[in-house]
Amino acid sequence: MGIRTGQQYLDKLNSMKPHILIDGEVVREKVADHPAFATVARTYAKLFDMQHDPQYMEALTYESPTTGDRVNASFLLPRTKEDLARRRAAIRTWAEYSNGFLGRTGDYMNSALTALAGAEKWFTQADPMFGENIRRYYEMCRENDLLATHTLIPPQANRSVSGSEQLGGQLAARVVEERGDGIIVQGARMLATIAPIADELLVFPSTLLRAAPEDAPYSYAFAVPNDSEGMRYLCRASLYNGGSVHDEPLAGRFEEMDAVVVFDNVFVPNERIFMLGHPELCNAFYSETGAGALMTHQVVSRTLAKSEFFLGLASEIAGAIGIDGFQHIQEDLAELIETVEIERALMTAAEAEAAPSPDGVMLPRWATLNAARNWYPKVAQRFPQIIRKFCASGLMALPGEADVASEALPDIEKYLQAKTLTGPERIRLFKLAFDASISSFAGRQSLYEYFFFGDPVRMAGALVNSYDREPARSRVREFLAREE
Repeated sequence: MGIRTGQQYLDKLNSMKPHILIDGEVVREKVADHPAFATVARTYAKLFDMQHDPQYMEALTYESPTTGDRVNASFLLPRTKEDLARRRAAIRTWAEYSNGFLGRTGDYMNSALTALAGAEKWFTQADPMFGENIRRYYEMCRENDLLATHTLIPPQANRSVSGSEQLGGQLAARVVEERGDGIIVQGARMLATIAPIADELLVFPSTLLRAAPEDAPYSYAFAVPNDSEGMRYLCRASLYNGGSVHDEPLAGRFEEMDAVVVFDNVFVPNERIFMLGHPELCNAFYSETGAGALMTHQVVSRTLAKSEFFLGLASEIAGAIGIDGFQHIQEDLAELIETVEIERALMTAAEAEAAPSPDGVMLPRWATLNAARNWYPKVAQRFPQIIRKFCASGLMALPGEADVASEALPDIEKYLQAKTLTGPERIRLFKLAFDASISSFAGRQSLYEYFFFGDPVRMAGALVNSYDREPARSRVREFLAREE
């Protein structure tokens, strides 16, 4: 089959029967037409269509090694540094379309599946079947152009104990029965972003498991269709208020839904299980397979596009209202430039120092990507702050699209004009600034980026503990030992 069109994606989504709860309503059909999901579903459909557009096809696709059909380039198993650059070009094409505001485009989990399939032998430590399963599943997703998301952590009930201990072990999703043909899963997981509009849900290990027997039921990796029997999604309220893309330019296109997934005796067949038990292997699931490296490679490509967008937005605002000559404004613009160039340099360095894994998969340098994923969540918090500073009270006095088309237009043209923009043009620019800096959508984006890879404090500790500091320390000791 190969790459799908946007209409094929929407038709498949509308044919599925998931169990979605949102705003007191149960949604079981035609998800792509529901007001809470329709706009972002159409955006994802556009991404599928881009694969068929001659302008983007070469960047976004390659020939399947098994069928010769065009498939998404994020499924390309990198064997060379050129392959990594090829993957990045595809990822960047989608990231530029969304300006980095879509955090769960298909290339994110495609990158994970690609690395996992390349590490097929690693899974044989638990069972040869698991290695075969992950390879076959990766090939199925590649050849059918499936959109997958994942769910990773237990719900927050009592953070003072481990996930397996919360509510006496009855809260977190766990294996409650092992059968000859598969497993039964009960409990809940979060955070399943875009789950209502995905084809598949990947339930991958939480990497905070203790290597203790009681953690075995919480140690697994598997995949299920989005509408598996017994599975329910508890969605938050939509952050899109139903306005036009003039008034909600970001939320009206990129409002990815987040959900808690509840497993109520969900059956997972053997062929969809990639790991079962083995907490110690689950804890190493991302690091030893290379999945963490390829996933982070995708994320840094996306967030670089987002950093560039905020630099462009801040520059447009500064020029439009004539503040770009002030030194305190230039200081903030310089900060955004530095962020863009540092992130670009980190990506370049990670690819330049890439090395093959034991399985021959070319992986970008993890230490560099790990530094990038620890650094970006903090610097990204400055983006909306800078936009708010530049716009100031201008964000508080914004008529809408309907006002521009009303008798208010003469007043808008006279009193809301900018140095280089008409009144209507200024409103459109500032609506974008509003949605990027102070709307509910903007608040969710800031939270999402800050905790994208987990608790920043815990991540910092993991960075310190995994980084080889001995060469730097030995240089200090050598210097102290010098006699002259």
